[in-house]
Amino acid sequence: MNEKLTHFDTAGNAVMVDVTGKQETAREAVAEGWIRVGAEAMKAILEGTAQKGDVLGVARVAGIMAAKQTPQLIPLCHPLPLGKSAVDFHTDEAAGTVTATCTVKVSGQTGVEMEALTGVSVALLTIYDMLKAIDKGMEIGGIRLMKKTGGKSGTFCR
Repeated sequence: MNEKLTHFDTAGNAVMVDVTGKQETAREAVAEGWIRVGAEAMKAILEGTAQKGDVLGVARVAGIMAAKQTPQLIPLCHPLPLGKSAVDFHTDEAAGTVTATCTVKVSGQTGVEMEALTGVSVALLTIYDMLKAIDKGMEIGGIRLMKKTGGKSGTFCR
């Protein structure tokens, strides 16, 4: 791999990448991850009986908000005027998993992969937080970029 590392200057100092010369294009990123929960926690999700409220509803809002706050969390990320940030869930009762998917779109000079990854991560952490009184043994994993479009590097699909 001989790609130039862009977050360092010639002296090795961390810098924010200069994107001012890049063309503005439509960009989208989709990230995914899962949380494995026990039967009692899954029942609370599906029946809406968690003490803290609507688990997936709150986690959805948390993921959307997190995507919008990515530059405050990840050093050197550009603040972007997101056009879309959405979080969706798929529950698999038999496997005891909830899969979260975060989709982020922008028309801009840099991509939104970090925003999608941050959104899905915080959505899953919120599920953990809302259910930890029921199940402290929950496991989060599989957080990864599934797809990205736009920009010079083009399309990536896992």
